[in-house]
Amino acid sequence: MVLGTLVGKDDTWVLWAIIIVWATISIFLEQRYQWASTISGAIIALVGAMLLSNFKVIPTSAPVYDTVWDYIVPLSIPLLLFSSNILKIWKESRRLLFIFLIASIGTMIGTTVAFIILNHSVPYLSKIGAMMTGSYIGGGVNFAALSSKLKTPGEMVSSTVVADNSVMALYFLLLIAIPSIPFIKKHFKTHYHSDHTPAAQQSFWQPKKIQLLDIAFSIAAAIAIVAISFKLSELIQHVVPQSNLLLTILVSFFGDFYLLLTTLTLVIVAIWGDFFEKLAGASEIGTFLIYIFFVVIGTPASFVTIVKTAPLLFIFVMIILIFNLGLSLLLGKLLKFNIEEILLASNATAGGPTTAAALAIGKGWTDLVGPILIVGTLGYVIGNYAGTLMYQWLSYIA
Repeated sequence: MVLGTLVGKDDTWVLWAIIIVWATISIFLEQRYQWASTISGAIIALVGAMLLSNFKVIPTSAPVYDTVWDYIVPLSIPLLLFSSNILKIWKESRRLLFIFLIASIGTMIGTTVAFIILNHSVPYLSKIGAMMTGSYIGGGVNFAALSSKLKTPGEMVSSTVVADNSVMALYFLLLIAIPSIPFIKKHFKTHYHSDHTPAAQQSFWQPKKIQLLDIAFSIAAAIAIVAISFKLSELIQHVVPQSNLLLTILVSFFGDFYLLLTTLTLVIVAIWGDFFEKLAGASEIGTFLIYIFFVVIGTPASFVTIVKTAPLLFIFVMIILIFNLGLSLLLGKLLKFNIEEILLASNATAGGPTTAAALAIGKGWTDLVGPILIVGTLGYVIGNYAGTLMYQWLSYIA
């Protein structure tokens, strides 16, 4: 046992039990209680792990944590991408797709501006900017993938999660309030009536039937795709020479494990779209794995570090969201989008497709629930690419 901690770093079974049980409790609290939903399950998972490590119950580093970074995070990516059929997105939701891409560009512009302002005040900001770009175009899976890929220090990852979730809670409240603002009512188009009846919401949030074969196919396909991507990445990096800058850049993109994993999953889902569309449970399993990740990134976090760095990261995140929403409203107005489409697109980039669907249901925009879910999943696909590009760009201008 490691001196100073109740649970040693080699006490594998106990550490796995703590991580998985706390991830489960975080999900339970988030879905059962309004206060927990407001805080978010991610924050509960992270802060709980922080408390355990800061009070010397569990170690700040352990082989179990490395297993989560090396295996659990990559496995979650294809599981969450199985619902992202790029062909279906193009056919069914082109209009929302366009405003979604505008919001994504807003995220990238905002990240660049925030980086220029705060670069000399916050360490590792190019990595954090890349992570937030992936997160504010895609979601938690992109945040996890990019933080793992860029090897961002754990305490900075934790501080970023705290800042992100705190600001996002306020951002959701703003999105809910915007349609009621007189200025917005006067200057923006609206075509959707409100339906706040319980029946309207329950029609969407129905329990899904998941069979054993669904779970088997989901996990088998995900593991196979991860394995193939890993070997392809190794092969490309070994075979392709990096004798000049162009080849080095090509290898950094096409030989990157996470980008290969994303691309391969995207191609497979596009080819066998009907099969993956009927596959139930993959996104639920993937989401649970992401909660395990949130527990683990809380373990190396120091309260002192977070208190020092989180306030500046609050500002960093707020600047990104200001540009995301601002560009969406400006171009959305010029291109004659409805206010509902603009807000849902911004929500889908910043909070992911599920929170955007929740906003649509809560506001009674039920005919936009399906399209925004479809378009929102595109963020999972492009988030890793955008984050990687942003890291290269921020490193260049630093």
